[in-house]
Amino acid sequence: MKQIQLKYNLNDKLPLGELVLYGLQWLAISVPTIIIIGQVVAGLHFSNIGQQVIYIQKLFFLTGLSLCAQILWGHRLPIIVGPASVLLVSIVASQGKSLNIIYTSILVGGLFLILLSSTGLFARIKNLFTSRVIAVILLLIAFTLIPTIMKLILPNNSSIAPLQNFTFALVYVFIMFTVAKFLTGFWKSTFLIWAITAGSIIYWLLFGHTQGGVQSELPLVGNFFYDLNFSFAWDIGVMIAFIISFLALVINDLGSIQAVGSLLKTEDMPNRVNRGVIFTGLSNILSGLLGVIGLVNFSFSPGVILSTGCASRYTLLPAGIGLLGLAFLPASVAFIGGIPSVVIGSVMTYIMCSQISAGLLVALDGMDEFKFDDGLIIGLPLMLGVIVSFLPLEVTNTFPATIRPIIGNGFVVGVITVFIMEHLIYRSKGA
Repeated sequence: MKQIQLKYNLNDKLPLGELVLYGLQWLAISVPTIIIIGQVVAGLHFSNIGQQVIYIQKLFFLTGLSLCAQILWGHRLPIIVGPASVLLVSIVASQGKSLNIIYTSILVGGLFLILLSSTGLFARIKNLFTSRVIAVILLLIAFTLIPTIMKLILPNNSSIAPLQNFTFALVYVFIMFTVAKFLTGFWKSTFLIWAITAGSIIYWLLFGHTQGGVQSELPLVGNFFYDLNFSFAWDIGVMIAFIISFLALVINDLGSIQAVGSLLKTEDMPNRVNRGVIFTGLSNILSGLLGVIGLVNFSFSPGVILSTGCASRYTLLPAGIGLLGLAFLPASVAFIGGIPSVVIGSVMTYIMCSQISAGLLVALDGMDEFKFDDGLIIGLPLMLGVIVSFLPLEVTNTFPATIRPIIGNGFVVGVITVFIMEHLIYRSKGA
C-alpha cells in the first residue's frame, strides 16, 4: 500500500495552538462513548443519581489516565481508549451478583491480559480466532445487547408513553443514518456528540426534561476518591464468563493497534502490540479497583487520522488531560449524563449497527466464497446467544448458581458455540 501523505506524522510535535485544537477534536470523539456506556452501566448498578455521577467521574478519570499512559509508554500510537462494550455484555449478564464479584472478575481479566501478552501465550491461541470466530464475536456483542437497548428505549419508570418513546427512537435512528451518510471529515468523526446533543434537545422540546436539575444539587468541583470501597470477592462462574469476554477484548485490542500501525507503516509493531495489550491489562486492573467497566483500544482511530491528516500521538495528550479534568467536575458530568435514556438507546442502536457491519465485513473478507456451512457456523452461535439473552430472570434463576453466569450469558454461550462449531463439528481437514 502506498504511503499516505499526512500533515503531521507519528512523533511530530505541534505548535501549542494546533495541539490544543486537535486535542479538542479527540476529546469530542472520546466523550460520547464514555457517557453512553458509563450511563448504561451506572444505571444498572445504582438508582441514586449521585452514585451514577460518581461512577461516570471514575470512568472519565480512568480513561484519561489510560489514554495518556498508552500514548507515552504503551503502544505509543494515536488510538482512542474507551469502555469495552464486550464487558458491558458480561456486566449485564451478571446482574444479581455483588459489585465486588463483578469488578474482581474485571481485575482478574486485566491480569489475564498481562499474562497472555508477557508470556507469549496469545501467539499460541490467536490461531483459534479465525475470521468466522471473530465475526461471530463482533455480531454477538451487538445482538446480546438488544435487551439492554430495549430497556433504554422503553424505560419502566418513564412518564412518557411507550409508543411515544419507541416512535421517537425509530424516527431518530433513521435520521442519524441519513445524516451520517452525507457527512465527511471532522463532522463525520465527531458525529456521535452532535447526534447525542441534537437528540437530547429534540426530546426535551417534545416531552420535557424528565430528569430534573440534578446537576444543580452537585458541587462544581469534587473528587470521587472517598467512594473507593473495593474488596475482593470470588465467583468462579462469573470469572470464567469474564475471562471469555477478555479473550474477545484482546482480539479487539490487537486489531485496533495493528490497524493504525499498518496505516502509518510503523516499525517495531510486535513490541508495540505487546506493550499496548499489557497497558490495557493494567488499565483493567485499575478498573477493577475503581469499580468501573474496563477499557479497550478503539478501532475507529484510522478514520479520524485520515480525515484530519494528523497522526501525531501527542495530540491525544490534551484529550487525556481534558478527560482527567472532567473527572473532577461532578456538576458538569451530571449535566452531560442527563441525556434521556431513549436518546442513549437510539445512539447505541446506531453504534451496534456499525458493529454488525464490521462483523459481516470480517466474515466475508475472510473467505473466498460464502458457503452453506459458513452460515451454519455463524448462525447457531447467534441464535443461541440471542435466545439466552432474552431468557426471563425467573428462568435463569433456576440454573445452578455456579454455572449460571456462564450458561445465562448469551455472549459466552455464543462464543463457546462458535468454537465448537468451528474447531470440532466443522473442523477443516489439516487444521
